[in-house]
Amino acid sequence: MRQTRKFALVTGAGSGIGRAAALALLQAGYRVALVGRRSQALEATASAASDPGLALVLPADVTQPAEVAALFERVRLEFGRLDLLFNNAGMGAPALPIDELSFDQWQAVVDVNLTGSFLCAQAAFKLMKSQSPRGGRIINNGSISAHAPRPNSAPYTATKHAITGLTKSLSLDGRAFDIACGQLDIGNALTEMAMPMTRGVPQAHGEIAIEATMDVDHAASAVLYMAGLPLSANVQFMTVMATNMPFVGRG
Repeated sequence: MRQTRKFALVTGAGSGIGRAAALALLQAGYRVALVGRRSQALEATASAASDPGLALVLPADVTQPAEVAALFERVRLEFGRLDLLFNNAGMGAPALPIDELSFDQWQAVVDVNLTGSFLCAQAAFKLMKSQSPRGGRIINNGSISAHAPRPNSAPYTATKHAITGLTKSLSLDGRAFDIACGQLDIGNALTEMAMPMTRGVPQAHGEIAIEATMDVDHAASAVLYMAGLPLSANVQFMTVMATNMPFVGRG
């Protein structure tokens, strides 16, 4: 089974897009390492799988280099290899004018969204280079905010723009080692984080408006499609979003 089974690691797997993606991968037969800070939430994801035995619950803080190193060493020992990393863990700051944000609020978003993605990608890269057969795939969760900001979202928007640079660098540097890297930009998938969209959120012109949302399973299906490609093919960037959300055009 180890010769045919695929092995994945999903960060932020305890809720939202991470949980949906992890469950889709488990349903497709992957063994999946479920990573996040809250072990109870990760256990809930595992228990929701059709075959919970395929899930490996690994609580970890992706902002801490030592914890990330231990995490990937555990994956190497348990799985023997890693075929897919879905770099999904993320957070936002309060929607405040930039001059009212504290440094700690800025730093927390940078630590999770950017540094955490870097540390996990670095560890995955090292493992994928050395394993046999060599190679693997990294999918970064970029967000619509990798393209266009919402009002008062400097920390989140800055880190998501940075994820695009990280994706391009990994994609280039991975070529020599059969490591493919792509980015999935998701818009208004209906998770707990997106619930405010259904009640009304600030728009660029200053008004409050309800925004269209989509089922989070569409985002999970996109992850599954990207993951299923042979390493000779790569989705460099994909956007999956609610059709009527205010992104394309002028709102």
